[in-house]
Amino acid sequence: MSDLVVWINGALADPDTASVSWADHGITVGDGVFETIKLEHGRPFALTRHLERMKRSAASIGLEFPEESLLRSAAAAVSDAWGDRTGRLRITLTGGPGPLGSNRGDATPTLIVAAAPMTVLEQPTDVITVPWPRNERGALAGVKSTSYAENVVALGRAAAAGADEAIFANTVGNLCEATGSNVFIGIEGRLITPPLSAGPLAGVTRDLLLLALEAAGAPALEEDRPMSALFEADEAFLLSTGRQVQPVRRIDDVTLRACPGPLTQTAAKVWHAAYDDAVDP
Repeated sequence: MSDLVVWINGALADPDTASVSWADHGITVGDGVFETIKLEHGRPFALTRHLERMKRSAASIGLEFPEESLLRSAAAAVSDAWGDRTGRLRITLTGGPGPLGSNRGDATPTLIVAAAPMTVLEQPTDVITVPWPRNERGALAGVKSTSYAENVVALGRAAAAGADEAIFANTVGNLCEATGSNVFIGIEGRLITPPLSAGPLAGVTRDLLLLALEAAGAPALEEDRPMSALFEADEAFLLSTGRQVQPVRRIDDVTLRACPGPLTQTAAKVWHAAYDDAVDP
């Protein structure tokens, strides 16, 4: 089996020759939205939730959204071709070919669905903080946009520092999110994550974990905290499709007191108990 499966605008394509227009707005101005979905034994996890969030993202930037039946059939075609393996399914929707400027043309949006290998990260990791804020009041707040250059820069700085992820504050100096994951911290026995009003992406994995923790009688709190709370925390973890309750060992030059801490261990157990056998929770 190939390590890459690609579907573009209606059909499976050869990964070596698949292409989009040089004028596609997703390339020229980053005009698009996307979702990354875990493939477990060839089945997309929480597909409904991901499609719902993608629809909200598209609406936020005024991008025409395809019929859900088309998205599901494309996801099924790629998943079937991928086979009974773990991996990632990425669905990307762009503004399609357009002018060489910010104004969008009248072309049909481009839809790309692809599958590739993915290893879910659960081992302890090191992170850094970066000086560039997320804008919790910006046009792209809460949108999973293809405009990811800011994350590329932040991850480059993290890699240079020997870390795997970078954490942003928002414009008022409160904890927001990492480049591709939500952040949870444990302080004095309380598990805390920034509220959506602070500007983080409404992570599908975040939402599911919050629901599972509530049901298990160990709820997490959504609270605004200053960035300094990271260095006061007893423990912390990252959470996303590719980072499922991944403990944080060090933030900048500060080694956390526990890794994984008791709240992190509880969250991991709750997650696996609730969702290991689920397909579309």
